[in-house]
Amino acid sequence: MSKNDMAPASKAQLIQRILGRKTGSEAVDGRMAETAAGGRHATREIPEAYTRFDRHPGYEKMLVPKAMADRLGVRNPFFRSHDGVAAARTRIGGRDYLNFSNYNYLGLSAHPQVNAAAKAAIDQYGTSASASRLVAGERPVQRELEESLAQVYDVDDCVVFVSGHATNVSTIGYLFGPKDLVIHDSLIHNSILQGIQLSGAARRSFPHNDSAALERILAEIRGQFERVLIVIEGLYSMDGDIPDLPAFIDIKRRYKAFLMVDEAHALGVLGQTGKGSHEHFGVAGRDVDIWMGTLSKTLASCGGYIAGDRALVEMLKYAASGFVYSVGISPVLAAASLEALRIMQREPERVERLRARGSQFLAAMRSIGVDTGFAQGHAVVPAITGSSLKAARLSSQLFDAGINVQPIIHPAVEEKAARLRFFLSASHTEDDIHTACEAVKKLMKK
Repeated sequence: MSKNDMAPASKAQLIQRILGRKTGSEAVDGRMAETAAGGRHATREIPEAYTRFDRHPGYEKMLVPKAMADRLGVRNPFFRSHDGVAAARTRIGGRDYLNFSNYNYLGLSAHPQVNAAAKAAIDQYGTSASASRLVAGERPVQRELEESLAQVYDVDDCVVFVSGHATNVSTIGYLFGPKDLVIHDSLIHNSILQGIQLSGAARRSFPHNDSAALERILAEIRGQFERVLIVIEGLYSMDGDIPDLPAFIDIKRRYKAFLMVDEAHALGVLGQTGKGSHEHFGVAGRDVDIWMGTLSKTLASCGGYIAGDRALVEMLKYAASGFVYSVGISPVLAAASLEALRIMQREPERVERLRARGSQFLAAMRSIGVDTGFAQGHAVVPAITGSSLKAARLSSQLFDAGINVQPIIHPAVEEKAARLRFFLSASHTEDDIHTACEAVKKLMKK
């Protein structure tokens, strides 16, 4: 080998070796022309369907139930425009409806004091945080909300994200990796599944609320992984039931795992004063490693949060992509949620009233033969119809009767588990519950 062969090659020499011919602009241009010609040939072989959204498999799949509904005369129940507050009653197309399709569990959305807090925040801070809190600083009301939520769970600290879904995705996606395992209830929320996918961790599920099955799985495979995360929900939003939290705490301790509880639908619903699962079961907040919740239900605004020990919160604030690379929660929304949280704690009778309405509704639905699945009367009660068509048709008939309740159809649930999903509120009256159940009873007879 000559000295010239061993010497570092210039850019021109590298091009010459790669192309095997004379360097210069004409050589480069020739190569580019060949590449372009090959590209045109390859492009001709790509089906047109790959360039059109109306030929996308997801869109074509979506058209099938729409076409079936049109043939059977079933109206589309989705994306109806409401003219006012989402509460126990709503107004759609100029008509008033009894409303069972919202998460306003304690009736705090549009509460005068919540509205006043939001308006005051607009006057002081404007309508947007305008940037990530990490790089541009934060507003006192954002931290005040986080500190108040940490006190509710009796843990060190809390961090608020701008989206509940992104809270789960970012938290699990950052904290766990390919050497870890995330094991979850079979009915867990989509945001948990997306977070696991982002993390690259191994994933296993266990049958719904079956802590014994969870233990059998961990006994077999726990030693194969570094960190293990168990994920459950405090209140399952499709079925209206709750897990045996003390049993899961016991398992996570014995198998040296983390436990995450998604409290999106539990805050304001469970516990004597609405503090959630730990209050309902009488366990310490620190017995659970990661408390997750949302601001869009009981707390009357929008966003999500993680509460736990200080190290957990600090990591998420400095490294979780959904927090670091996202604008901070609007001060307006933070102020609204903070005031809603204060009212919840000042007025526990709202929680008591919600509990009464939930129990009344569940008992009434069961008495007329409705399949309510796993429901336990905690603010969410499904009416399982067994088919998407039946669910959509019953929803439409109830809408004609002045009752707004949405169907949950395949693929959101299995076809045999298609249902109407009734959300109860502290603002519903006993007469509201009676009216809805009588309407369902009448339609069932038909």
